[in-house]
Amino acid sequence: MSEQKHSYTFEDLIECAKGRLFGPGNAQLPLPPMLMFDRITQINDKGGRYGKGEVVAELDVKPDLWFFACHFKGDPVMPGCLGLDALWQMAGFFLGWMKAPGRGRALGVGEVRLTSMIVPTVKKLTYHVHMKRVILRRLVMGIADGIVTADDNVAFEVSDMRVGLFKDGAQAAAAAS
Repeated sequence: MSEQKHSYTFEDLIECAKGRLFGPGNAQLPLPPMLMFDRITQINDKGGRYGKGEVVAELDVKPDLWFFACHFKGDPVMPGCLGLDALWQMAGFFLGWMKAPGRGRALGVGEVRLTSMIVPTVKKLTYHVHMKRVILRRLVMGIADGIVTADDNVAFEVSDMRVGLFKDGAQAAAAAS
């Protein structure tokens, strides 16, 4: 995949969210505020813990991020589900980057281990997705592990998260059941 870019700016990610990076009907990231990273610093199809590909992304944490105001008042912490969603977003982006057709959908996760909290004093989150299995046939699916670090300290780890790309909602619903 040497013709592909191996890093993406925030502006590139917004183009993906608008459906312009991989083409209409293909993998898209969500728009802010649900886009959970500011840049992809590395993406490749050979690296990672399993040699099947990896994605590394970063989020600059600012005390005024939307979730700190409501989760929880007087005790702000980033919801763990948002970090998990970031990892799912990255796995779907990887499949689109591999030129697989269809729209991304999270299909599940094996295990999530939360080891520390992400609070407004954190400066940077780094997300690292290690692809374990990449299926690019009639079924398009990625299975991966992921790690979220907050200022270089592991905040949580996930194993066996699954993301698929689907041409329509019925296909996605059938795969999820």
